[in-house]
Amino acid sequence: MTDRNSTPLKLEPFVPHLFEEDKFHDECGVFGICNHPESTALTVLGLHALQHRGQEAAGVVSCDKKQFHSHKSLGHVADNFNSQPVIESLPGDSTIGHVRYSTAGGAGMRNIQPMFADLSGGGFAVAHNGNLTNARLLRQLLVSKGSIFQSTSDSEVIIHLVATSTYQKLKDRFIDALRRIEGGFAIVALSDKSLIGARDPLGIRPLVLGKLSDNSYIFASETCALDIIGAEYIRDVEPGELITINDDGIHSMKPFPPQKPRPCIFEHVYFSRPDSLTQGKSIYKVRKNIGIELAKECKIKADLVVPVPDSGTPAAIGYAQETGIPFELGIIRNHYVGRTFIEPSDQIRHLGVKLKHNANRGELEGKIVILVDDSIVRGTTSIKIVDMVRQAGAKEVHMRIASPPTTDPCYYGVDTPEKDKLLASRMSIEEMTKYIGADSLEFISIDGLYRAVCDADRDSDSPQYCDACFTGEYPTTLTDKEQDTAPTQISFLNVIGPKS
Repeated sequence: MTDRNSTPLKLEPFVPHLFEEDKFHDECGVFGICNHPESTALTVLGLHALQHRGQEAAGVVSCDKKQFHSHKSLGHVADNFNSQPVIESLPGDSTIGHVRYSTAGGAGMRNIQPMFADLSGGGFAVAHNGNLTNARLLRQLLVSKGSIFQSTSDSEVIIHLVATSTYQKLKDRFIDALRRIEGGFAIVALSDKSLIGARDPLGIRPLVLGKLSDNSYIFASETCALDIIGAEYIRDVEPGELITINDDGIHSMKPFPPQKPRPCIFEHVYFSRPDSLTQGKSIYKVRKNIGIELAKECKIKADLVVPVPDSGTPAAIGYAQETGIPFELGIIRNHYVGRTFIEPSDQIRHLGVKLKHNANRGELEGKIVILVDDSIVRGTTSIKIVDMVRQAGAKEVHMRIASPPTTDPCYYGVDTPEKDKLLASRMSIEEMTKYIGADSLEFISIDGLYRAVCDADRDSDSPQYCDACFTGEYPTTLTDKEQDTAPTQISFLNVIGPKS
């Protein structure tokens, strides 16, 4: 395998974006395409469209039927896949790619995906979106049996499970590995013969199937990555489905026991791009519906509805339409801030929000303002936004949030703070209102969110979505977390499985 690990364009230590620290960091994005002579160029374009899902690093692995080729770098896609020589160094008609924000294992070159290994049956590359909730236990058991890990990413566990499986065919070994893991995953994998897409049994993490020509198929985290290359959206990969594409055609199977799907509801609130489709539904329309439901539940007299850009904009439009209160861009976003390598001193952190957002005084002065945002995590940015709007002359500032209070961390591929760092887990709404300095603060109810997304209240006995960040009801076992609080003895045989 050839490997072009390039040096980041800036040599200073990477500092996470100072102005996104009060948001959930997006998970990762995956893309894969087969049977196309320009597969690498198309993969890079697809990763551009998925950049919002991971801005820490990007990687691509291609296969020319004989050899695999890799290029991985810290930073944005545009910074590292920006020349014809790079594209030409990744030949082949099948390619997979990954954009990353570290949720497990931390940052660094060794954790950049796709992961690749030369197995007994040939080369095998894996790009994974999600988190495995039993990765630490599996890793310990694999290491005890002789596996040598090259990264700290939970995704490498999948490679080792495939490598140690006793099944003969690579597809069967991959299925065997997937049956051992827990948590949320959308995986695109590449061998010298096949492109494979797989989704966890509950469908927590998203994955869609597209088509570019008669035999050129695509897997992607979102449909916006299909749009950018002019591909046709066929359908979502179903929860628990594994699709293999090779010279014999496209083959679907479901290797897991059937379960009721529980896709992540926060994809509708924040993560997915508004121009994407999820489960065939327009994300933009759903977010407007959330704003409409929010307005029905949380009305107040005001002069303006102002979004906190950009994530609060569709919900603010819906809120304004429902109430008849004028919608205005009372906060202007600077889209050219990008990443920063400035040392995050307290003074810089304080000024940072003004680099990204600036109050539009001409619209705000003397007005009663409703600010609409998608969520509150730690509350630090909300404090600065409310204060900025007041400093611009607003008479009153009322916050309306297009999701329920975030009370619990995510263990399925979203980098969230620990529970005691989440504002809603340690304060009442009244306390939160005082903390952020607003005149009032209200959140959409969990049933209101469900009505906006699926036209029905939440089924408390069998919820339609994974909403653990709002309810604390996790749809899978959290083996590693449970091991921290109540250690148990689990045998290697039970976790890795018997020989075939």
